[in-house]
Amino acid sequence: MFFDFGAGEVIGLAVLAMILIGPEKLPSFAVEAAKYVKKIRDFATSATNELKENLGPGFEDLKPTDLHPKNFIQRQLSGVFDESTSKSSVSTKNKIDPDLL
Repeated sequence: MFFDFGAGEVIGLAVLAMILIGPEKLPSFAVEAAKYVKKIRDFATSATNELKENLGPGFEDLKPTDLHPKNFIQRQLSGVFDESTSKSSVSTKNKIDPDLL
């Protein structure tokens, strides 16, 4: 998940929601919030699938967390650094496409 909530935070948010929204409207508000979360999740899934299709081969196992710049760079450069540290394996193929730089 994206958020790291503990039990205390969840209880605090529930109490705050009951105060701000009121106990009568809270169930309908929770249903509407769940619908919006489902819409956002569906949107993220479809956007990720479209991105996989547009990027082409080699990105079939793409996850949204892989798109974070730090994770993306580490993933792309891990093969280059592993290959450069081992002196016995000499490869003529580049791991990074120079056109992308």
